[in-house]
Amino acid sequence: MKRTDLSGLLLVNKPSGMTSHDVVDFVRKKFEIKKVGHAGTLDPMATGLLIILIGKATKLSNRFSGMDKAYESRLTLGVKTDSADSMGKIIEERPVNVSEEDIRDVFSRFVGEIEQVPPMVSAIRHKGKRLYELARKGITVERPKRKVKIYSLEIKNIDIPNIDFEVSCSKGTYIRTLCEDIGEALGCGGHQSRLHRTRIGDLTVEMARDLDDIDESAVQQFYSW
Repeated sequence: MKRTDLSGLLLVNKPSGMTSHDVVDFVRKKFEIKKVGHAGTLDPMATGLLIILIGKATKLSNRFSGMDKAYESRLTLGVKTDSADSMGKIIEERPVNVSEEDIRDVFSRFVGEIEQVPPMVSAIRHKGKRLYELARKGITVERPKRKVKIYSLEIKNIDIPNIDFEVSCSKGTYIRTLCEDIGEALGCGGHQSRLHRTRIGDLTVEMARDLDDIDESAVQQFYSW
């Protein structure tokens, strides 16, 4: 018999290799409750803060998905993939002939309001189909540009071809696309090779629990009805 009495917000530190839906299924089975969802997808390769909504809290999905977010990421220069991250197939390789000064200059250009073309491997819908579903069939469709805001973009380490950085951004920002666009601006291409979400609104990954450490007390400590 499915439970109906458990409601609340659960912050999970998502491990790499799981989809956001995999985490939802894990929580559903863990608490034996049917009504479980998430607020803001993380790609399978990504780690970090994932908001899981349980019971009546599933109604709050739009509230959380619309919040600003922050990430730690790594851009690997010289290699382009069909998904703009390390999960995709390599489609082009170029030599990396850039200096640290070049890198810092280009990064500074991406702070503020920018335009992005969403990647084909994404959950955006096109005529009722998810883009990633079309991409799996080898279908590419035109995607309109979107305006997003990069509030801060801080380089933490440069070890060419790898650049580690932190970014704070508005909803709808694709860090994969940001990495790809920076790589293009540097003339050598690039892809996202690491992504760790650290914040959604005022909620941080330090407040989250690993999957093997979640229990009902983790749900109740945030919201309850």
